[in-house]
Amino acid sequence: MFRSANKPASPSLLSNRFVQVILMSTLFLQIGIWVRNIATLFYVKEMTNDDAFAVSLISVAEIAPIFVFSFIGGTFADRWRPKRTMVWCDVLSAASILAVLFAMANGSWKAVFFATLVSAILSQFSQPAGMKLFKLHVPEHLVQKGMSVYQTLFAAFMIFGPVVGTFVYQNYGIETAIGVMGVAFLLSVVSLAFLPRDRQDEGEKQKSKVLEDFKAGVSYVWSSIILRKLGSAFIAAGLALGLIQPLGIFLITERLGKTEDYLQWFLLVNGVAMIIGGVLAMSFSSKISPQKLLAFGMTVNSLAFIAMGFSTDYWVTLGLQFISGIVFPCINIGINTMIMKNTEESFIGRVNGTLTPLFMGSMVVTMMLSGVMKNAISLVPLYVIAGLFLLVGVAVIVPLFKLKGGIQPEPEKVAVN
Repeated sequence: MFRSANKPASPSLLSNRFVQVILMSTLFLQIGIWVRNIATLFYVKEMTNDDAFAVSLISVAEIAPIFVFSFIGGTFADRWRPKRTMVWCDVLSAASILAVLFAMANGSWKAVFFATLVSAILSQFSQPAGMKLFKLHVPEHLVQKGMSVYQTLFAAFMIFGPVVGTFVYQNYGIETAIGVMGVAFLLSVVSLAFLPRDRQDEGEKQKSKVLEDFKAGVSYVWSSIILRKLGSAFIAAGLALGLIQPLGIFLITERLGKTEDYLQWFLLVNGVAMIIGGVLAMSFSSKISPQKLLAFGMTVNSLAFIAMGFSTDYWVTLGLQFISGIVFPCINIGINTMIMKNTEESFIGRVNGTLTPLFMGSMVVTMMLSGVMKNAISLVPLYVIAGLFLLVGVAVIVPLFKLKGGIQPEPEKVAVN
């Protein structure tokens, strides 16, 4: 039997049937997404003779919808019934696969971009709907542990996802890979069928106009001290990660004097560390507040980034990469838990849709500047600057340490739905 946050808690997290269903759905979705990502990458490289611009369009198809549809998707997720929203998003994603296969059968290989674009857009509606259901059916004291499990599953696919995607593409080709993606979405739909029905009033109590909901969402975030500071931390983290993410290959070749193929070991170590970090976070998640967990993760990562910039020893840098990976789940878990605990159910989608673009936007800005800055001031200062950005984010979060419970926005400052 499902339990909402205001009912007696389940004996343990994994005995909560909602968590079981969501994890199963996420498992299928991650299989489909990783097969799509890897197969599309290899296929586009093959069809364009390694055209860097064509390959970059894959990332555009994945990231652009976050800017365009994140707030829109979050707003409609607050207006619509969450279970129905998630199911229809997966159904439409699966249906788009049929259109892609039909187009490819008629000689239009570029249709693979359409599959990536459609699923990325629909995920901006599905993800906040899932967070709303999490808020409804997981007791508050288990939210942080639930986010730890969720993060660990994502970390596992960072390792095994590329392996599965490569195997499917190299052995069966792009058509089968896209078919696997469609089947994975349908299996996710089957999993979601085990969720309880949406409440009858879900999605029907919203009588305001969409534009009014937009304004109410922004007002809600601005009127909450926790969400405002969290938004600032999002920006700081985005600036830091965007600055160094494109430069990992240069850290290996220029600072460490290794060949490009050593990058795979750094990625592997990072993925393994994130799995371990997610498991460790589950064990002590009930003993530390989410704001302290977030600050801890950002502090350790900032010091690791700075040390990685200065290091010229391969094994030392690899060890720092492991340390960075093992605490990185603390950042994701802390952020998601703070959103869940400090946001009313009716605003979950809009809060998520407001904060996510802050992170992605700041990350894209520094990603665009990182190459130019590297040529201007060299690699080491960039890693130091990235570390300092994270420390700024920590300074923003520290004042929240003394807060014991969630703070809701002041009612008079939030527009009424």
